[in-house]
Amino acid sequence: MGNPNLISVQNLNVYYGKAHALKNININIPNKKITSFIGPSGCGKTTLLKTFNRLHDSSIEVKVEGKVLVDGEDIYHPKAEVTHIRKKMGLLSQRPFPLPMSIYDNIAYGPRIHGNRNKQELDKIVEQQLRDVALWDEVKDRLNTPAARLSIGQQQRLCLARGLAVQPEIILGDEPTSALDPKSTQKIEELFVQLKDKYTIVLVTHILRQARRVSDFIAFIYNGEIIEFAPTEELLLNPKEQLTKEYVRGFVS
Repeated sequence: MGNPNLISVQNLNVYYGKAHALKNININIPNKKITSFIGPSGCGKTTLLKTFNRLHDSSIEVKVEGKVLVDGEDIYHPKAEVTHIRKKMGLLSQRPFPLPMSIYDNIAYGPRIHGNRNKQELDKIVEQQLRDVALWDEVKDRLNTPAARLSIGQQQRLCLARGLAVQPEIILGDEPTSALDPKSTQKIEELFVQLKDKYTIVLVTHILRQARRVSDFIAFIYNGEIIEFAPTEELLLNPKEQLTKEYVRGFVS
């Protein structure tokens, strides 16, 4: 992938009924970097994240205007194939939702859906993805036990491994550590930093310290608009816009 900007958003507007949730969004998400969206609750962070894999499709009240280009493909074009688009993206929600099956089958589920039925290949995929999320040594002797028996932190890493098993290009995280204890949060953050060598990572977080720890770039969103977008240290140490300054000061003071 030679494109320096894997995701390009152009003149994006999103409406919930009559409410204008996102207003003329224009942003280029750099490839193989971590970009975090920060801002107050209800500002549009999660709404923007959901436009990247068309999670709004299930709601008839949502109207999306503008373009979201992924690898140069307009994912909102009438002929765009949604399954193909979503295969490019692994999604981590605020709380982990492992499938009601074994640890092994959680990882193998995606590859099987896409046609891989070879047991030896699936074994390799399961082991590799569990190693990638630092979970293999913790679960290798109980792969056939229900995933629901894992701790919350382990379940979130399992869900990350499940998403990686279909070989996405992008990892989307919607406050993926909000339900985790500090130790599990640290593990997930460390994984993101390691994984950015292979994936483009886009996070929504309400924790400014977390954005500073893991992000290469930060976008500050307020009232449905991107107020500022810059490299992390530049935005946090020398914010150009008054709204950004006030927001950052509120967390630092």
